[in-house]
Amino acid sequence: MVEEGALLWEPTPEIVRDARVTRYADRLGRSGTYDDIWQWSVDHPADFWTSVWDYFGVVGERGDGPVISGTMPDVRWFTGATINYAANALRGDSDHLAVIFRDEAGNRRTYTLGHLREEVGRVRAGLVRLGVGRGDRVAAYVPNIPEALIAFLATASLGAIWSSCSPDFGAPSVIDRFTQIEPKVLIAVDGYRYGGKAFDRSGVVREIAAKLPTLAATVWIPHLGSVASVVGESRTGEGGLTWEDLSGETGELVFEPVPFGHPLWVLYSSGTTGLPKPIVHGHGGIVLEHLKSLSFHQDLGDGDVFFWYTTTGWMMWNYLIGGLLVGATVVLYDGSAAHPGPDALWRLADEEGVTYFGTGAPYIVASMKAGLKPTGLSRLKGIGSTGSPLPPEGFAWVYSDVKADVQLGSFSGGTDVCTGFVGGVPSLPVRAGVIPCRCLGAMVESFDPSGASVIGEVGELVVTQPMPSMPVMFWNDPSGDRYRESYFADYPGVWRHGDWIKLNPDGSCVIYGRSDSTLNRGGVRMGTSEFYRVVERFEEIADSLVIDTGRLGQEGRLLLYVTLAEGGAFSDDLVSRLKGALRSELSPRHVPDEIHEVPGIPRTLSGKKLEIPVRKILLGTPVEQAANPDAMANPEVLRHFHPPCPPHPPRDHAQVRDQAP
Repeated sequence: MVEEGALLWEPTPEIVRDARVTRYADRLGRSGTYDDIWQWSVDHPADFWTSVWDYFGVVGERGDGPVISGTMPDVRWFTGATINYAANALRGDSDHLAVIFRDEAGNRRTYTLGHLREEVGRVRAGLVRLGVGRGDRVAAYVPNIPEALIAFLATASLGAIWSSCSPDFGAPSVIDRFTQIEPKVLIAVDGYRYGGKAFDRSGVVREIAAKLPTLAATVWIPHLGSVASVVGESRTGEGGLTWEDLSGETGELVFEPVPFGHPLWVLYSSGTTGLPKPIVHGHGGIVLEHLKSLSFHQDLGDGDVFFWYTTTGWMMWNYLIGGLLVGATVVLYDGSAAHPGPDALWRLADEEGVTYFGTGAPYIVASMKAGLKPTGLSRLKGIGSTGSPLPPEGFAWVYSDVKADVQLGSFSGGTDVCTGFVGGVPSLPVRAGVIPCRCLGAMVESFDPSGASVIGEVGELVVTQPMPSMPVMFWNDPSGDRYRESYFADYPGVWRHGDWIKLNPDGSCVIYGRSDSTLNRGGVRMGTSEFYRVVERFEEIADSLVIDTGRLGQEGRLLLYVTLAEGGAFSDDLVSRLKGALRSELSPRHVPDEIHEVPGIPRTLSGKKLEIPVRKILLGTPVEQAANPDAMANPEVLRHFHPPCPPHPPRDHAQVRDQAP
């Protein structure tokens, strides 16, 4: 077992000196420790965010209004400023390699910045012909392919508003999202490929389009092949045309200047337990936040090749394409992470000379459990992990079996802000299971139950000062009530994010999972990540889910569900060893009342474990009411979760201490 906090990597003086965050601090005359720079960024937010605009030479007009006005949640940034995301993403040398596209079958396409600008201009002209203008919505049902990026940049250039879903989303899930924003154009693929199989989605697209009465046109991308037949049908009733039709004429690439907070895109919450929240981010907030985060925390810039494994339905796609803002080459990948083999992404990184490799924490853990030892990776200097807490063992595996001289950054943030609140930085060491710092401009604190800020204790992750990439609004929420209820109901004027965090005296932190899925046993609160770290260390176990059925003032059952790894066997011996490990490494209170084998752990389409919906099922909510299957990667596994029967009375904890194996 790897000790939390064990030192794994330390930057050399040369790395610290050459880091972009150091050069930025030197330019400002603020040399010092990272914590010194962070403290200044949160003590003087107007000066800090102005310096980001100036340092990167943001394309736009700053105006003469205040940088920040109002208080959370009613904050305005850079009043009087005008900007356009696409103008900032598409600036630079025409010969610069901007995009590399790969898919699981080995197909490859590249785009120079000049080529990309030309294609964006063509699609922009096509959208104008369809009547799309400032404020209109363009919805996309597309995988992570160049056409998605091109269509987004064309949409942004017009001041129109982008929103996308991955084609593995089912029709009801997409309809729940897109009907809220009433798009004028739908761009969709006829199908997609995953795991070596082709999935026809033409019928799903027609079903979606039929529920969107505001559509002026449906644009078909022939991703699987010819779409002539479906286009012919839709031309008679849905205004259908092909991607070739849309991009068939050259057009001047012009960038509509819009206010700083003008909507750029609409992202969505998971939608597993209700209608997805349509989260709107602004042009200016995303440009400044992504410039800051990608340059100072990921240390990305000209000459870097940036990859993150994602789909267009996860905010990490929006973050990945932000690599264009800092002059990096972005790598788009369409397909399974494990096809044709479990090392597919590592081989891709080696072949394309990736310098920064991003993925979800489950992929790193799966690579570790598979015993992978990636080779090559000569240009790799950074690895990013997000989506869920990465256990210390995952940290250690990266340094023992991937590359010893790489900066591993575990980041935690969310769709709500399209960035990380806490993460890594190249000037700080990496310690097992520990996130090195709070990100610049992010005033993250840990609140105890009374709302007091604490250090060295697990508490609620809150943000006590505004950030420019916080939502400008929720769509169709004119009063702002839904927005306020989502983040500001518990602590007025303070953003509550819904994660457990422990801030250490040195500024580092540990994330312990969602605070609304806490394990509370005999008054001892614990995040689920600590539980999973113990359970998923067992070679026999591929995945797990732990649920505490307790309610306020009443202790319930603690239930553990495990999915076995290939070759693993569920046995009394495994149950005994699991209980023994949990008793000794956590506490006797955290020994499960029941341990069950299930064929799979329910996850969202972006890979997050569905603890809260399963808890609802265990407390009696019907499966069909507890979670939206179309927002899940594997809805079929939900039927394996049902209320424990018969229920048992609460246990005496003295007996637990005596009887737990």
